[in-house]
Amino acid sequence: MTAAARPYRDNFEYLRDELRRLDLLIGLRVAELTLRNQFMPEAQLARTVYITADEVQWLLSVDDNGAYDSAAVQEPRAGLNRLSADIEARIKRSLVDGVHLALPVLSELFGLSPVEQRAVIVCLAPELRSKYDRLYAYLQDDITRKRASVDLVLQLACDTEAERWRARALLAEPAPLLRAGLLQKIADPQSPSGSSGLAEFLALDSRVCQFLLGDNNVDARLAGWTRLHQPQSAGGVPAPDSAAAGKVRRLAERQLKSESANRRSLVLYLHGPAGVGKRDIALSACRHLGVPLLEIDADGLLAAGPEAKLCRLVFRESLLQQAAVYLAGADALQQDAARSILRSLQAAVAEYSWMVFLSGESSWPATDTFPSCVFQPVDVPIPDVPTRTAMWQRSLTGLTPDPKAWATQLANAFQLTPERIRAAVDRADSSRRMEPEPRPLTLADIAAACRQLSNQELGKLAVKIEPQCGWADLVLPSEKLALLREICNQIRHHHRVYDSWGFGAKHSRGTGLSVLFSGPPGTGKTLAAEVLAKEVGLTLYKIDLSNVVSKYIGETEKNLARIFAEAETSNSILFFDEADALFGKRTEVSNAHDRYANIETSYLLQKMEEQDGVVILATNLRHNMDEAFTRRIRFIVEFPFPEADSRMRIWETLFPPAAPVSDEIDFAYLAREFAVAGGSIKNIVLNAAFLAAANGGTIGTRQILQGTRREYEKIGKLWSEPSSTSESGSR
Repeated sequence: MTAAARPYRDNFEYLRDELRRLDLLIGLRVAELTLRNQFMPEAQLARTVYITADEVQWLLSVDDNGAYDSAAVQEPRAGLNRLSADIEARIKRSLVDGVHLALPVLSELFGLSPVEQRAVIVCLAPELRSKYDRLYAYLQDDITRKRASVDLVLQLACDTEAERWRARALLAEPAPLLRAGLLQKIADPQSPSGSSGLAEFLALDSRVCQFLLGDNNVDARLAGWTRLHQPQSAGGVPAPDSAAAGKVRRLAERQLKSESANRRSLVLYLHGPAGVGKRDIALSACRHLGVPLLEIDADGLLAAGPEAKLCRLVFRESLLQQAAVYLAGADALQQDAARSILRSLQAAVAEYSWMVFLSGESSWPATDTFPSCVFQPVDVPIPDVPTRTAMWQRSLTGLTPDPKAWATQLANAFQLTPERIRAAVDRADSSRRMEPEPRPLTLADIAAACRQLSNQELGKLAVKIEPQCGWADLVLPSEKLALLREICNQIRHHHRVYDSWGFGAKHSRGTGLSVLFSGPPGTGKTLAAEVLAKEVGLTLYKIDLSNVVSKYIGETEKNLARIFAEAETSNSILFFDEADALFGKRTEVSNAHDRYANIETSYLLQKMEEQDGVVILATNLRHNMDEAFTRRIRFIVEFPFPEADSRMRIWETLFPPAAPVSDEIDFAYLAREFAVAGGSIKNIVLNAAFLAAANGGTIGTRQILQGTRREYEKIGKLWSEPSSTSESGSR
């Protein structure tokens, strides 16, 4: 660099100099062409018909490099050399002064040689000035050939014949220019099919042209597929004390500081439940480093198909933007049908990217999928209670006078991901604003929104039960009610015992709560599950065994795995009715059916130990349950057949206040006379209500007796008319 060298003002001044240099190159080639025509004045007309002796003599007089030793070409060549030296000096000075010059940046990103850079300029020139269409046609001696051919690019980019021969490899498919799609070959429709590759046209890629002109918007071909997050606009960053976020930030920082020459691409696989904040972690790391993040969904790559160039375009764009890549839903690429896409991804990551974030819900067992990269799985669990509390408080600020108190209650009650915490607040506030009368936001509004967002997937696998009953509806002995209240307390104070007091560190397996309700049909097992769910503010899901149990080997386990996985983040209580059908005793293996039945039972044992939620099992036949299950169950509640005094309370509680009940009904008499469980009493009351609705509109003793008779017939009990109803009186 000379002392007189001055930096370019901007990228456009530099491009103008490059076009001046191209003009001198064209002038030099025109001078050589003119010199040739001077030697063969008749050649322009004659060579289309025959080859003259003068042309042969001229061809033999050119030196081995195809150059002319004449004063007519020496002066243009000297001017070209002076301008080239000045351009190189000004480029160096501009880089020192921080002036952005697009072509040098492009050359550094893709490792382009000076010859390749000149090839890019030759193809760029017609995009900037239309005069080059005619100049290229003149140089190629054909008015229709306005594009630069491979031969013309070599003529303009190389000084000697030897350089042109070597440069042929730079314009081949495996070389950077064509492999990265910076230039594209276009066949000449006027040329015979057997013509040499020198006749093929070269065109500059539209995105590269855009980049060279200083426009760094995302490639238009990626519209609808990708989203670019700039570091200054990245929002929703997770809490600073997130262990996963801290780990990712440290790895990314180390990757950025490593030497480029020895740096291998870093692939971080963030896996955890949906909405847990995996993208927020990637955004946080990129904002910390001051680099953009280019996001695409794996579904987009799969939809584009194995032959599409979407994957290469995405990662080339990330290189042009100097951005990290975030690929959501990457666990879909582990499927056999996605192997070709995965291979394209491997090649694109290794070639173009310095840091890639893959995200998914399941783990990635094959750690050798990216052999030329550093592959690091990162588990992103649901945030713990203190982190959730901070997230709730941040989201509730400005919506309630006491966000801290609400945040504490909500964090303990709902195991929500960051995304769902924000969504729950937005949904509750929007619902409140849609009401006709204005009112303040309540904690109940937020809790209802939490329940709605918690169970979106589990509803496809189980039946949702809306708890309507409370403790007053549950008729059980006092010691059984006390046991159920203990269960409620264990659900409420799960965080305090396992997290704050450190008991979770002492338990290597799941920290969930499992309960067995055992007793005859109709004794209140399902009702008790409803009461528990309502008391602790969780939704109750009854597992439909018809959707779970499959005759196909392994399908039952898959269905159960989905249920337990969804329950982990659904903030719900799983209720397995008729649990002995699933949790039955293992038997001695005498055939293949026994072996697979035992495998199912063993799998359930494993899931019961690992689960972290609340699971209630109900059975009428406790003796059919495998003993291994009962050992792993925290609480076993026996539901006894109700005695007469309990039956009387059941009779009384089952009539709503608005029901037209006759004063003649003697509930004590009904309890003594009919020894049936609460479920049967419920059916009798409903039958009597419908009979009364059809005949007179008042529920009396006659309707009760008729309803009882129908229930007896249904359950197979012998019915006999009561000997006397004289004891019936007013209540």
